[in-house]
Amino acid sequence: MTRWAMVIDLDKCVACQGCSIACRFENNTPVVKPNEALKGRAIRWNDVFPFPTNPLEADPGEYPETKQRYLTRPCMHCDNPPCIKVCPVQATFRDDEGLVRQNYARCIGCRFCTVACPYGVRYFNWAAPEWEGSLAEHLNPDRIEGPGDLEGPAVRPKGVVEKCTFCIQRLHKARARAEAEGREFRADEYVPACVQTCTGKARYFGDLDDPESTVTLLAKSPRAFRLLEDVGTHPKVIYLREG
Repeated sequence: MTRWAMVIDLDKCVACQGCSIACRFENNTPVVKPNEALKGRAIRWNDVFPFPTNPLEADPGEYPETKQRYLTRPCMHCDNPPCIKVCPVQATFRDDEGLVRQNYARCIGCRFCTVACPYGVRYFNWAAPEWEGSLAEHLNPDRIEGPGDLEGPAVRPKGVVEKCTFCIQRLHKARARAEAEGREFRADEYVPACVQTCTGKARYFGDLDDPESTVTLLAKSPRAFRLLEDVGTHPKVIYLREG
């Protein structure tokens, strides 16, 4: 059984925001107005946070020797996701390959999942999505059919919750391409936009159930850790501490 996972090497991340921009254009995440952003309503599936010091170190050093560090945060695609347990209409679910997915047609906008997620990676569409000027000309046209609704980068309507999907439309396209070419699908053909675009090569993606995959080997590194490991969500986004 496949379990898709991502490893992010914090020692290589330079906060170029390439992952955030690639995610936005791949998945058509809307841009909100400044006053809405001030209310905490910005929609950023792949956020990057600066840390002037490393919270994992007891003595990070004195200025000007302090090093700037960053943490990038997509959806964790947990093996034990609390967002699924609280959804009253089963709009959030975990598929057979470990991806935590969202059925937009079923979502009633109650936002229970947003409250339950300990990572803050779920976003509610308070208004109909808008793109000003030339941004509207660069929407991803891919429309991947999901359970009950369009689940790829099609524009999400007002009143539903959305989040990082590991660019599931790319998985569907890779499998369709392999089928059209009459061959077996290979796991390395599926790469989310953030991984493909990372300028520092800080991101790795693959099958966590494959003992020979890069993500499996990196997950066993002594530098590996998961966010909020103690809450029992078992996230499939794994970080590597600075060396």
